[in-house]
Amino acid sequence: MTASTPSDVRAIELYSHGAETFVAAECWHGIVDKNLADWEAEWLPDLQNRLKLLNQRGVERRFWPQSRHWDWRVKLRDIEKRLANRSFALVCEGMTQAMMTVDLTKRARLAGQQTQHLVYIDYIEAAPWNRNDLLGAPPRYRGCGTELILAAIELSIAEGYKGRVGLHSLPQANRFYANHCGMEDLGQDAAYEDLRYFELSSEQAQKFIGKGQGE
Repeated sequence: MTASTPSDVRAIELYSHGAETFVAAECWHGIVDKNLADWEAEWLPDLQNRLKLLNQRGVERRFWPQSRHWDWRVKLRDIEKRLANRSFALVCEGMTQAMMTVDLTKRARLAGQQTQHLVYIDYIEAAPWNRNDLLGAPPRYRGCGTELILAAIELSIAEGYKGRVGLHSLPQANRFYANHCGMEDLGQDAAYEDLRYFELSSEQAQKFIGKGQGE
């Protein structure tokens, strides 16, 4: 059963395009009922409207959001009894802006760090109105991806993993992880639907922390 309150709340900031400045937000440790309710009542209808627009404009399906089939209730149900999994949500102005789940059982692949523990990001997604790959106005809030990667790094440090983080990326996000996050691209993984695997070393994690706010 999904919790009703997060285990911890950390103050963060996201950039609001409407206000043209950074605004107060929160990083919740633990996706709770409120976040899933926002996903169902706000994210899904908004996503469907944007998909209709993509269809009307003749945009090929291969350019549509590759996470559009994700069901966050199922994802949370799959991990809620696993002690090695964690989840996070970003909330701003009373609305869930992004969510992420991570796994603490995976090991690093980078040379010199093989077999070392890391925080593996299973799923990470921003609300439709915060995405760059959907037609419409500019993202409502910028910084969701950065803040969730920072949350993963901080968890990695707290667990004694020295900031190491890894993930398999949907193709539309490859550039973000390689260029913005500075993660090492270890190539396509035939054992994981040929998705590219990216990893952040402890040294790269410290550089990312120092960059501060991003996209």
